[in-house]
Amino acid sequence: MENKDLKLGFDKILDGNKEWMDFVKNDTSGRFQQLAKGQNPEILWIGCADSRVPANELTGTKPGEVFVHRNIANVCVHSDMNMLSVLDYAVNVLKVKHVIVAGHYGCGGVAASLSRKQFGVIDNWLCHIKDVYRLHAAEIDSIQDPEQKTNRLVELNVVEQVFNLCTTSIVQNAWKERDDLAVHGMVINIGSGELIDLDTTFTNNESLGKVFAYS
Repeated sequence: MENKDLKLGFDKILDGNKEWMDFVKNDTSGRFQQLAKGQNPEILWIGCADSRVPANELTGTKPGEVFVHRNIANVCVHSDMNMLSVLDYAVNVLKVKHVIVAGHYGCGGVAASLSRKQFGVIDNWLCHIKDVYRLHAAEIDSIQDPEQKTNRLVELNVVEQVFNLCTTSIVQNAWKERDDLAVHGMVINIGSGELIDLDTTFTNNESLGKVFAYS
């Protein structure tokens, strides 16, 4: 017997698409016809996979204006070929001008990384965030409130992931050829909708440290 709730959930997706198609059909600006020919975004958004933090809605941008990569807790790992492929395409083909790492307060992945529980395969991914905790353990452990503890690690995780992006050969080689590429760290307050600048913007490799900055 077919699961009625399952069917209703899928039908909702199809109904939503019909509404979207009607919107596209009745739009007279011509932007969707232009989008069908290609994309020219200025922003690469690397965010959390959490369903509550969609890039376009948060930034007030339209389809075609933001190139997006998302994973659990917006982690940027030097060995993650998925992330690196997106980064390379965005920087070297699309020529984006802004790369944004966007974390969010109340992140379940960050909260899980502060626990000693096992959750499955994701535990291996969360080790990257546990490494961030290890670097800042004294500060994190000094915070008594669990929510504030998690939110501070959210911020520190974004800072570390921005640094990781800046030390990739992709970004550093791009900086050798152009001066219009910036990497930013931001945090989303889901309750207010605010996108908070953590003041961690890099536009070159001069402040990365000698061992990280390619000549």
